[in-house]
Amino acid sequence: MKKFGLATQIFVALILGISVGAVFHGNETAMAIMAPIGDIFIHLIKMIVVPIVIAALVVSIAGVGDMKKLGKLGGKTILYFEIVTTIAIAIGLLAANLFHPGSGLDTSNLEKSDISNYEETTKTAESQGFAESIVHIVPKNIFESMAQGDLLPIIFFSVLFGLGIAAIGEKGKPVLGFFEGVLEAMFWVTNQVMKFAPFGVFALIGVTVAKFGIVTLIPLGKLVLAVYVTMVFFVFVVLGIIAKMSGTSIFVLLKVLKDELILAFTTASSEAVLPRLMDKMEKFGCPKSITSFVIPTGYTFNLDGSSIYQAIASLFVAQMYGIDLSITQQITLLLVLMVTSKGMAGVPGASFVVILTTLGSMGLPLEGVAFIAGIDRILDMVRTAVNVVGNSLAAIVMSKWEGEFNQEKANHYVDSIKQSDVA
Repeated sequence: MKKFGLATQIFVALILGISVGAVFHGNETAMAIMAPIGDIFIHLIKMIVVPIVIAALVVSIAGVGDMKKLGKLGGKTILYFEIVTTIAIAIGLLAANLFHPGSGLDTSNLEKSDISNYEETTKTAESQGFAESIVHIVPKNIFESMAQGDLLPIIFFSVLFGLGIAAIGEKGKPVLGFFEGVLEAMFWVTNQVMKFAPFGVFALIGVTVAKFGIVTLIPLGKLVLAVYVTMVFFVFVVLGIIAKMSGTSIFVLLKVLKDELILAFTTASSEAVLPRLMDKMEKFGCPKSITSFVIPTGYTFNLDGSSIYQAIASLFVAQMYGIDLSITQQITLLLVLMVTSKGMAGVPGASFVVILTTLGSMGLPLEGVAFIAGIDRILDMVRTAVNVVGNSLAAIVMSKWEGEFNQEKANHYVDSIKQSDVA
């Protein structure tokens, strides 16, 4: 029974979910039975994310207790995120030019989905502007931000609160002890929630397949193929080179993150793996102070998979309507995506909103997005997994850059994984 680990359980649940969904395609009763199970799992995940992020950040920042050191880490982290996501957008645009997934597509055979909710969010997000996005980082009410699960204001508050605990010395120790206890307790809760993961995965994928069917994939197969091939190239070549430069291997990292990647892929939810990711990277040799800061921040600023998808989807819509964008227009598109992909952090359906905002600013037809909404779940699965790899690698790069990576601990952890696989 020990060999039947979480990764295997999730994979079996995925296959069963696809099979059941295909059998009950269009069956409202089957979907109504499965939907609550998937919803409960997503609710459980959302329930544990905020307490873990706050406790981990407060504990790690109070441990550092140095504003100057933290400022230096923050600056380096944002610089790294900006460079890598820009490369991701550029690769997405190149792939769309190479594959031409939208060219020669007969839109009369495609099913349109309702995207009115995303269009409303886009109008709200556009009216906000860049200055409002910056203002939004500072919470006016931390409890409101916590209730909404809005990570950026939560990170801002937690960093300040952690520095405050460090600044008051002895008086802060009981508060620090409290948050250390919260963190330990929340990791225990996470392990219990993960036992429900296979059921959640089965229900989520089952409902998706039952709703849209396998047939929906066929006309848009070229887009799905383009996105998946580009994502694989990005992970093994771009992130592979970054991993090599930072003294590790992308293959070792993927082995370490096996369970988390399967979970992220099947649930299409980055939040599902956030607590385990922070724990894993710490075991892999990254200090808590860096892991607790870099990974939650990366969930907002370092979404490599989402950046690639947004670039391909934007050009896909242009190609679908026979609009040929010049090199200059594509460079403009790259610059627009660089801004919009960061400005939409914490917005529901962020990837769709980014694409709609980008298309609007480039004068491209917004209704093209309605055609890909049906298969968005299939694309979301791979982009979520790539986001997870990108953020894990970011924690390693920052730890190495700060000279705080524990190579001995990393080697020991990899050896323990190999031994458990053999066992």
